[in-house]
Amino acid sequence: MSTRTQFSGGFQNAPVDAAHAFRAAMTVMARPGEIRHLTGGQPPEPLSVAAETLLLTLCDPDTKVHLAGAADTDAVRHWLTFHTGAPLSAAADADFAVGTWSELGPLSTYRIGTAEYPDRSATLIVECDDLQQAGAVLRGPGIKDTARLNLPDVAALQANAALYPLGCDFFLTCGDRVAALPRSTQISLEV
Repeated sequence: MSTRTQFSGGFQNAPVDAAHAFRAAMTVMARPGEIRHLTGGQPPEPLSVAAETLLLTLCDPDTKVHLAGAADTDAVRHWLTFHTGAPLSAAADADFAVGTWSELGPLSTYRIGTAEYPDRSATLIVECDDLQQAGAVLRGPGIKDTARLNLPDVAALQANAALYPLGCDFFLTCGDRVAALPRSTQISLEV
């Protein structure tokens, strides 16, 4: 891996870019099913721009990150360490995990919080081939009536929502687009 790859790819104007990205990330988490654009730098392959921007914005030296499958490369590891200082961890210890749905493995691998500290759960950044406001029907906090979002595994995500207030939260990324699915969202397949 070249040092150019390790040192490049961050925000051009870090304070402004991070503020815009943080607002977009919090907006999609507060409004499940909404899709926003996220832009940052040039991520090392195979990370999408949206996943890279989330990592730059939400991770720091106290945030343990698990890189799953194809995301676990020397280039991504060095880039993440240089730009965020975030330590790499096993899935069971991660605050954040990034990869495709199939690479992230079973949800039971990740922390879901405890009754005393439900916030001590993992957030998964799921890299998707497609991201559309179609498919599964979403209801719950932040959704006026219903919203729609194509999801990678409806049954697994329904089981996660059934654990509320415990469970994992999700960002779904595709290219420079992001949507979120907090654990409080109820999911159905009705027409």
